Amino acid sequence: MGIYLVSVGAQEWFGDDEGGRRAVASALNEELARRGLAPYESAPGRGGPPWFEEKISPPMVGFDALCRAHLTPREWEMLGNWSVLVPVSLDEEVEVPIGSAYTDTTVIAGAPQVLALAERLAAVIGLPAEVPDAAENLGLTFWFLEGEAEELATTRPGAWAEDLDTAFYVALYLRAAQYSLRHGCPMTYC
Repeated sequence: MGIYLVSVGAQEWFGDDEGGRRAVASALNEELARRGLAPYESAPGRGGPPWFEEKISPPMVGFDALCRAHLTPREWEMLGNWSVLVPVSLDEEVEVPIGSAYTDTTVIAGAPQVLALAERLAAVIGLPAEVPDAAENLGLTFWFLEGEAEELATTRPGAWAEDLDTAFYVALYLRAAQYSLRHGCPMTYC
Protein backbone atom coordinates (compact mmCIF):
# COMPACT_ATOMS: atom_id res chain seq x y z
CA MET A 1 0.00 0.00 0.00
CA GLY A 2 0.97 3.60 -0.24
CA ILE A 3 0.76 6.52 -2.60
CA TYR A 4 1.82 6.07 -6.21
CA LEU A 5 2.41 8.55 -9.01
CA VAL A 6 1.18 6.94 -12.23
CA SER A 7 0.58 7.73 -15.88
CA VAL A 8 -2.99 7.83 -17.18
CA GLY A 9 -4.01 6.39 -20.52
CA ALA A 10 -6.85 7.50 -22.79
CA GLN A 11 -9.31 4.89 -21.53
CA GLU A 12 -8.93 6.08 -17.95
CA TRP A 13 -8.66 9.80 -18.81
CA PHE A 14 -11.79 9.88 -20.95
CA GLY A 15 -13.64 6.99 -19.26
CA ASP A 16 -16.67 7.02 -16.99
CA ASP A 17 -15.98 3.68 -15.28
CA GLU A 18 -14.45 3.42 -11.81
CA GLY A 19 -11.23 5.39 -11.80
CA GLY A 20 -12.30 7.26 -14.92
CA ARG A 21 -11.35 10.89 -15.09
CA ARG A 22 -13.82 12.14 -17.69
CA ALA A 23 -15.17 14.85 -15.36
CA VAL A 24 -11.65 16.14 -14.72
CA ALA A 25 -10.81 16.01 -18.45
CA SER A 26 -14.00 17.96 -19.28
CA ALA A 27 -13.40 20.54 -16.54
CA LEU A 28 -9.83 21.03 -17.75
CA ASN A 29 -10.98 21.56 -21.34
CA GLU A 30 -13.61 24.07 -20.21
CA GLU A 31 -10.92 26.04 -18.37
CA LEU A 32 -8.54 25.82 -21.34
CA ALA A 33 -11.30 27.19 -23.59
CA ARG A 34 -11.95 30.00 -21.10
CA ARG A 35 -8.24 30.86 -21.29
CA GLY A 36 -8.33 30.80 -25.10
CA LEU A 37 -6.28 27.61 -25.34
CA ALA A 38 -6.86 24.43 -27.33
CA PRO A 39 -8.40 21.45 -25.52
CA TYR A 40 -6.29 18.55 -24.33
CA GLU A 41 -7.65 15.48 -26.07
CA SER A 42 -4.75 13.18 -26.85
CA ALA A 43 -3.89 10.82 -23.97
CA PRO A 44 -2.14 7.66 -25.27
CA GLY A 45 -4.23 4.58 -25.87
CA ARG A 46 -3.51 0.89 -25.49
CA GLY A 47 -0.23 -0.30 -26.90
CA GLY A 48 1.27 3.09 -26.08
CA PRO A 49 4.31 3.77 -23.92
CA PRO A 50 5.23 1.64 -20.91
CA TRP A 51 3.35 2.51 -17.75
CA PHE A 52 4.92 5.10 -15.41
CA GLU A 53 4.56 4.17 -11.76
CA GLU A 54 6.62 5.30 -8.79
CA LYS A 55 5.93 4.86 -5.09
CA ILE A 56 5.97 7.92 -2.86
CA SER A 57 7.61 6.68 0.33
CA PRO A 58 10.73 8.55 1.50
CA PRO A 59 10.32 11.46 3.93
CA MET A 60 9.94 14.85 2.21
CA VAL A 61 11.55 17.05 4.89
CA GLY A 62 14.77 17.67 2.96
CA PHE A 63 12.93 18.18 -0.32
CA ASP A 64 10.67 20.74 1.34
CA ALA A 65 13.72 22.60 2.67
CA LEU A 66 15.39 22.51 -0.77
CA CYS A 67 12.28 23.92 -2.43
CA ARG A 68 11.89 26.66 0.17
CA ALA A 69 15.55 27.64 -0.28
CA HIS A 70 15.57 27.72 -4.08
CA LEU A 71 12.00 28.37 -5.23
CA THR A 72 9.54 31.12 -4.50
CA PRO A 73 6.48 30.07 -2.49
CA ARG A 74 4.43 30.26 -5.69
CA GLU A 75 6.92 28.05 -7.57
CA TRP A 76 7.01 25.51 -4.76
CA GLU A 77 3.21 25.37 -4.82
CA MET A 78 3.23 24.83 -8.59
CA LEU A 79 5.81 22.07 -8.31
CA GLY A 80 4.32 20.15 -5.43
CA ASN A 81 0.65 21.00 -5.03
CA TRP A 82 -0.90 19.33 -8.06
CA SER A 83 -2.98 16.18 -8.14
CA VAL A 84 -2.94 15.87 -11.95
CA LEU A 85 -0.09 16.80 -14.29
CA VAL A 86 -0.89 17.30 -17.98
CA PRO A 87 1.36 17.82 -21.02
CA VAL A 88 -0.12 21.27 -21.60
CA SER A 89 1.49 24.60 -20.77
CA LEU A 90 -0.41 26.22 -17.88
CA ASP A 91 0.96 29.45 -16.43
CA GLU A 92 -1.42 28.92 -13.51
CA GLU A 93 -2.78 25.66 -12.18
CA VAL A 94 -6.40 24.76 -12.83
CA GLU A 95 -8.38 23.84 -9.73
CA VAL A 96 -11.64 22.02 -10.32
CA PRO A 97 -14.24 21.08 -7.68
CA ILE A 98 -13.89 17.36 -8.33
CA GLY A 99 -12.44 15.15 -5.63
CA SER A 100 -9.05 13.58 -6.28
CA ALA A 101 -7.49 10.57 -4.57
CA TYR A 102 -6.53 12.55 -1.45
CA THR A 103 -8.36 15.90 -1.52
CA ASP A 104 -11.80 17.38 -2.20
CA THR A 105 -10.58 19.19 -5.32
CA THR A 106 -8.32 18.41 -8.24
CA VAL A 107 -5.40 20.73 -8.96
CA ILE A 108 -4.06 20.40 -12.50
CA ALA A 109 -0.56 21.65 -13.37
CA GLY A 110 1.26 21.94 -16.67
CA ALA A 111 4.18 19.59 -17.25
CA PRO A 112 6.33 22.27 -18.96
CA GLN A 113 6.20 24.45 -15.85
CA VAL A 114 6.85 21.54 -13.46
CA LEU A 115 9.73 20.38 -15.67
CA ALA A 116 11.40 23.81 -15.58
CA LEU A 117 11.23 23.90 -11.78
CA ALA A 118 12.46 20.33 -11.39
CA GLU A 119 15.36 21.03 -13.77
CA ARG A 120 16.39 23.98 -11.60
CA LEU A 121 16.41 21.80 -8.50
CA ALA A 122 18.28 19.03 -10.33
CA ALA A 123 20.97 21.57 -11.25
CA VAL A 124 21.17 22.84 -7.65
CA ILE A 125 21.87 19.37 -6.23
CA GLY A 126 23.84 18.11 -9.24
CA LEU A 127 21.51 15.18 -9.91
CA PRO A 128 23.65 12.65 -11.81
CA ALA A 129 22.77 11.45 -15.30
CA GLU A 130 22.80 7.87 -13.99
CA VAL A 131 19.44 8.40 -12.31
CA PRO A 132 17.04 6.11 -14.21
CA ASP A 133 14.83 7.62 -16.86
CA ALA A 134 11.71 5.93 -15.41
CA ALA A 135 11.48 3.64 -18.42
CA GLU A 136 10.29 0.80 -16.21
CA ASN A 137 7.78 0.67 -13.38
CA LEU A 138 9.22 1.64 -10.01
CA GLY A 139 12.62 2.21 -11.64
CA LEU A 140 13.37 5.34 -9.60
CA THR A 141 11.91 3.87 -6.44
CA PHE A 142 14.07 0.75 -6.63
CA TRP A 143 17.19 2.68 -7.71
CA PHE A 144 16.97 5.01 -4.72
CA LEU A 145 15.71 2.59 -2.11
CA GLU A 146 17.55 -0.62 -2.91
CA GLY A 147 21.15 0.55 -2.87
CA GLU A 148 22.16 1.65 -6.37
CA ALA A 149 21.92 5.33 -5.44
CA GLU A 150 23.99 4.73 -2.29
CA GLU A 151 26.55 2.83 -4.32
CA LEU A 152 26.89 5.68 -6.84
CA ALA A 153 27.04 8.23 -4.01
CA THR A 154 30.24 6.64 -2.72
CA THR A 155 32.01 7.25 -6.05
CA ARG A 156 30.15 10.42 -7.11
CA PRO A 157 29.72 12.52 -3.97
CA GLY A 158 28.03 15.87 -4.08
CA ALA A 159 24.92 17.67 -2.90
CA TRP A 160 22.66 15.04 -4.47
CA ALA A 161 24.34 12.30 -2.39
CA GLU A 162 24.01 14.15 0.92
CA ASP A 163 20.28 13.44 1.13
CA LEU A 164 19.06 10.65 -1.12
CA ASP A 165 15.44 11.16 -0.06
CA THR A 166 15.61 14.72 -1.39
CA ALA A 167 17.34 13.55 -4.57
CA PHE A 168 14.55 10.98 -5.03
CA TYR A 169 11.86 13.68 -5.06
CA VAL A 170 13.83 15.91 -7.41
CA ALA A 171 14.23 12.94 -9.76
CA LEU A 172 10.58 11.95 -9.35
CA TYR A 173 9.20 15.35 -10.38
CA LEU A 174 11.80 15.68 -13.14
CA ARG A 175 11.11 12.26 -14.65
CA ALA A 176 7.31 12.56 -14.26
CA ALA A 177 7.24 15.86 -16.16
CA GLN A 178 9.59 14.50 -18.83
CA TYR A 179 7.47 11.37 -19.21
CA SER A 180 4.25 13.37 -19.44
CA LEU A 181 5.66 15.56 -22.19
CA ARG A 182 7.44 12.76 -24.06
CA HIS A 183 4.36 10.52 -24.16
CA GLY A 184 1.61 13.15 -24.12
CA CYS A 185 -0.12 11.69 -21.09
CA PRO A 186 -1.49 12.92 -17.78
CA MET A 187 0.01 11.82 -14.47
CA THR A 188 -1.86 11.45 -11.19
CA TYR A 189 -1.59 10.08 -7.68
CA CYS A 190 -3.45 6.97 -6.59
